[in-house]
Amino acid sequence: MNDFIAAIEKALGMRARQQLLPMQPGDVAATCADINDLFEAVGYRPSTPIDEGVRRFVSWYTDYMHKDTL
Repeated sequence: MNDFIAAIEKALGMRARQQLLPMQPGDVAATCADINDLFEAVGYRPSTPIDEGVRRFVSWYTDYMHKDTL
């Protein structure tokens, strides 16, 4: 999660204000996420690094949210 937050901070050029809390109901301590079934089913394996994907999303989102203010 820290890498994801850092990528958002970098894309926005500002620091996040974080309020760190203990684990909440429904939070998971670890995951066994695996995309091998996806690859086997459709032949797709994601290749976009997190930093790049977050940068693209932040760019799209900020453009989208400000389109009415132009």
